[in-house]
Amino acid sequence: MDTLVLDIETKNTFGDVGGKDRLLKLLISVACFYSYNQDKYFSFDENQFEEAKKFLETRARLVGFSSNKFDIPLLAHNLGLDLMSYPRIDISDEIELRTGRLIGLNDLAHLNLGEVKTHKGLDAPVLYAAGKMEELKEYCLQDVKITKDLFDKLKKSGELILPARRTSQSDEPSILEINLSENPDFM
Repeated sequence: MDTLVLDIETKNTFGDVGGKDRLLKLLISVACFYSYNQDKYFSFDENQFEEAKKFLETRARLVGFSSNKFDIPLLAHNLGLDLMSYPRIDISDEIELRTGRLIGLNDLAHLNLGEVKTHKGLDAPVLYAAGKMEELKEYCLQDVKITKDLFDKLKKSGELILPARRTSQSDEPSILEINLSENPDFM
């Protein structure tokens, strides 16, 4: 079974559709993936969603960041696939489950990989509206690469460095151990 790291960007924002409870009103502009079996990155824009659907029709383990709450439900809705039945690993969920905290991808990338994201999520609809599709695809692919690198780090060391809590007396980051073998979808 392949493992696919994924990320999507949208044409619009929660503000445009009336709030976070209207997730499925968001429209996908770009969907990007990394396939471990093929050792290759893929990007699909709105004109290539039939290809994206064919790409995802073969059951695979899905890896993402906040993907259980955002990317996967939107992809499933837009492509007509039951992706929630696929084995899934959501790095954000793994962290929140263990710490009760939501930590951004940029903070994790900076602390663990020495990288920073090129854009923020709210930049995606602006890039789309400006017709900057190549820049939008590059941004989405960079998020896939960061998520893949964090996943690879977890597989290798079982640890991620987390930023200090804002309410903590210490400014020191902490180490979080995540044993992916405890996640039945990792097997």
